[in-house]
Amino acid sequence: MKPTASYQPIPLPDYRELPLETMRANAEAFYAELRARHTVREFSTRPVPRDIIETCILAAGTAPNGANHQPWHFAVISDASIKKRIREAAEIEEKAFYEGRAGEEWLAALAPLGTDADKPFLEEAPWLICIFGERRSRSADGVMRKNYYVPESVSIATGFLITAIHRAGLVALTHTPNPMSFLNEICGRDPHDKPYILMVVGYPKEGATIPTHAIEKKPLSEIATFI
Repeated sequence: MKPTASYQPIPLPDYRELPLETMRANAEAFYAELRARHTVREFSTRPVPRDIIETCILAAGTAPNGANHQPWHFAVISDASIKKRIREAAEIEEKAFYEGRAGEEWLAALAPLGTDADKPFLEEAPWLICIFGERRSRSADGVMRKNYYVPESVSIATGFLITAIHRAGLVALTHTPNPMSFLNEICGRDPHDKPYILMVVGYPKEGATIPTHAIEKKPLSEIATFI
């Protein structure tokens, strides 16, 4: 593409080609590292320094997104009183969910994970990160503009965040009470912003366990088709 008044390209700044064997080794090492990542529901109250969380969020903010509008906002909570409010509100929704809103098929799918309406981790973990998608946001020059591909962009950024948290030596849980609109009020976000994920972050509690079902991963033949 030719440069225009709004499109001003620069040389690709950071890419470096690797030997094929290094590529294979890096890909295998990364796969092995992510295989060691597990979703946790038993969190220690042990504190985690804020700067580590900040760096993980900065990593998430590098994710590809629609028109580079970066249509996400991370509301990061450590205050005990706010975490208590979030737990109380979430458990109201979770109680309704498990008592009938979900339906039998959904509850049967969740049964191997051993989940229920009680969510103590929302108070025990040192950090909660509520990930919002912004339908509209301000540009660098202060102009309010529409955002594009918001769900897709937020989903990619969430994946980056999960990976960054794991690389930092912490564990996380992607918690999704439904509906989550109570988070807009508690986090002071615009009603038009959509909360997608309530990420629980910290160290695992001593003796923490995960369900056997969680380590069952589909083989390549079931998750990919090469055409």
